[in-house]
Amino acid sequence: MDSKKILLSFDVEEFDTPLEFGKSLALKDQLEYSYHGLLAVLSLLEKEQVCATFFTTANFALHFPELIKKISETHEIASHGYYHSSFKNEDLEISRKVLKKITGKEIYGYRMARMMPVDNQTIIDAGYIYNASLHPTYIPGRYNNFHKPRQPFMTGTLLQIPASVTPNIRFPVFWLSFKNFPLSIIKLATKQIIHKDNFVNFYFHPWEFTNIKDKEKLNLPFYISRLSGEKMIKKLENFISWSKMKGYTFKNYWEQASFLIEDKNTSS
Repeated sequence: MDSKKILLSFDVEEFDTPLEFGKSLALKDQLEYSYHGLLAVLSLLEKEQVCATFFTTANFALHFPELIKKISETHEIASHGYYHSSFKNEDLEISRKVLKKITGKEIYGYRMARMMPVDNQTIIDAGYIYNASLHPTYIPGRYNNFHKPRQPFMTGTLLQIPASVTPNIRFPVFWLSFKNFPLSIIKLATKQIIHKDNFVNFYFHPWEFTNIKDKEKLNLPFYISRLSGEKMIKKLENFISWSKMKGYTFKNYWEQASFLIEDKNTSS
């Protein structure tokens, strides 16, 4: 397998972010924002001929089953729970089965909504092989995981794939930093992480790739809405082109997970 890899992932969900900031948004509108952003993302990935992993809620998939099925033909579909705004333990297995039925393929990975804590044994019992729910950094108002492992590790039979952060200062390369920092900083952080780990993973949301600047309708803070739609597409396109120039290859999470599991089994 190639030694220097980039894993792109997109959390395909109901766009419920405005609800966190006191603005109601009908489910139909939540789905529409994500749907149109998803189409823009897919167009870019097809143009650049790169693969990705789409962590998808069962709720979204049931509204757009034909699109999710089509995505699964080129990319990996993984679970993002059943609903994005609520969670029950039984959702883990149900969402996996819903996605498997829609795609006709096994569902190996899980990511908890908003990277919140979730019981590892429950994930194992629900039939998953890897968990991408840990963000080993500090996000104000969310979590402080500076003490958690930065690199992949096993919890029993479950492979944990943390979100990528730089060594030492643990600067996160994810959707908020991608939006709010110059691309030169993101590229520098990417090089540092790949030099240390041989791969780096990013996660985004499709709704970022459509216009979310309507302050009156959405009431989003500037750090979320400042870069969206076509500008976000162009920035990601720039990053993908730079990555190819550096010789990095794009893989989905399951490709990397299976490689890591095999490597750990061989070395144990």
